Amino acid sequence: MKRIWLLFSQAVTVFAAAYFVVATLQPDWIRQGAKRSGAGIALLEAPSAPTGQPAPGSFSGAARKASPAVVSINTSKAVRHPRSNDPWFQFFFGDQGQQAQTGLGSGVIISPEGYILTNNHVVEGADEIEVTLTDSRRSRASVIGTDPDTDLAILKIELDKLPVITLGNSDGLAVGDQVLAIGNPFGVGQTVTSGIVSALGRSQLGINTFENFIQTDAAINPGNSGGALVDVNGNLLGINTAIYSRSGGSMGIGFAIPVSTARLVLDGIVKDGQVTRGWIGVEPNELSPELAETFGVKATEGVIITGVLQDGPAAQAGMRPGDVIVKVDDKAVSNVSELLTAVAALKPGTASTFQVQRTDRKLELSINPGVRPRPQRNVRR
Repeated sequence: MKRIWLLFSQAVTVFAAAYFVVATLQPDWIRQGAKRSGAGIALLEAPSAPTGQPAPGSFSGAARKASPAVVSINTSKAVRHPRSNDPWFQFFFGDQGQQAQTGLGSGVIISPEGYILTNNHVVEGADEIEVTLTDSRRSRASVIGTDPDTDLAILKIELDKLPVITLGNSDGLAVGDQVLAIGNPFGVGQTVTSGIVSALGRSQLGINTFENFIQTDAAINPGNSGGALVDVNGNLLGINTAIYSRSGGSMGIGFAIPVSTARLVLDGIVKDGQVTRGWIGVEPNELSPELAETFGVKATEGVIITGVLQDGPAAQAGMRPGDVIVKVDDKAVSNVSELLTAVAALKPGTASTFQVQRTDRKLELSINPGVRPRPQRNVRR
């Protein structure tokens, strides 16, 4: 037994001595991953990842799939000084002439035929629109149509072999889903940011007439307007439109128009030159105890009508001020935004059933919607 212990002690002593010599003279032999730089400095390097495989948790695949279809949009329009026609102004400052005012935004190629989705406020009033692709190709774009009520616009370019984004299902989104925002903020170049869906169905923000926004905390900044909000597979979920900010930069509250809304606008504009929406000619207001008492109505839910356009569709069907609309074609409405959306979805010329409460009675009115008048200007800006 003593002999075995003696042999073990000698082996440990020899191994320790050898380790000390190697660690002193050749430390790289025992430092796993250590390499020497050009200056002879020992550095530790992580093992190389397999070629072509993204790192765990990476969104590089989604970004690589969607980014080529997101374009940068540059606009310009000629403007004159508001006092350029004043003789005294011209005497002191001369004829200032026209000056070019430029704008910046983003867009998304949604068809190999060259159709691009963007925001109306990006191209509104522009004399020239230039689109720049990620492969550096440039093209003049023409405006196919705009829809100020949703702040969407459809452009078209004439180029071959266009990258096209895949449309996703915005109706299947859930709060907490991961998303990416792609655009050209501040003109620095295409940028991808990530976040989650913070809320769905945001409305009553005073941004558009029809609001059903996806709210996200993915960083969206000036120049991102009209860009893409995509899922982790690179499919389009929405068009980035606005942010809530006190500084002008991202504060983690951004809004995107769902792709489901964008598709309706696209089809309407390309097919008919405009989006056709239903209209009944009423002035709706949020139902409050004060208004309910003023009109003597016993309703606790719905949207109260405080004005009815003479000879409009609602007036012809017998609707009166003080009526509370509870349902539109069996779909409950609880606020003005929901009523506007429900009425806009009605087909003009086809009668629809409105469930109304008048004082303490419930009525059903059959209203034949008309076509919603086009706004005279974009109320968003």
